[in-house]
Amino acid sequence: MEAYLDIETTGLSPRDCRITVIGVYRWWGDGGELIQLYDERLTRNNLLDTVEGVTHIHTYNGRRFDLPFIKARLGVDLEAMHHHRDLMFDCWRVGLNGGLKAVEYRVGIDRELKGINGFDAVMLWLRYERKHDRKALEMLLKYNKEDVMNLLPLRHELDARLAGRAF
Repeated sequence: MEAYLDIETTGLSPRDCRITVIGVYRWWGDGGELIQLYDERLTRNNLLDTVEGVTHIHTYNGRRFDLPFIKARLGVDLEAMHHHRDLMFDCWRVGLNGGLKAVEYRVGIDRELKGINGFDAVMLWLRYERKHDRKALEMLLKYNKEDVMNLLPLRHELDARLAGRAF
């Protein structure tokens, strides 16, 4: 089983900031399920349960951001436990530079939530946390879901390009 993973945080420093959402799409070839850990669900044990049985984890910039953040905040070294493929480096190999949203746009992967970025994700969490704004939480979870779910078609596009079929 494969997993596609993305996190949302309160900032860029694992030392000073917190993880607000971990989104994991568990894919077994002909279907899958999205699991989002947040609030009281965001625990080390729940993360370990979520990735149980996973052999490969796919991220975008996960080697430099998501996985070190998870290791620092939850003490779980996903890269040591699973084969990890950071799709960002494959994007670079085929000339697709920039953040996830820019790459998605260039390869034709659509988003329902356009114009929302990582800073907006922080602000949505703060609105939820400070003002108990459920709509802000719903928007944050939808944003995270799109980040996670778009990794699968991106991986397929990269596989095709790396195999020389879609240059």
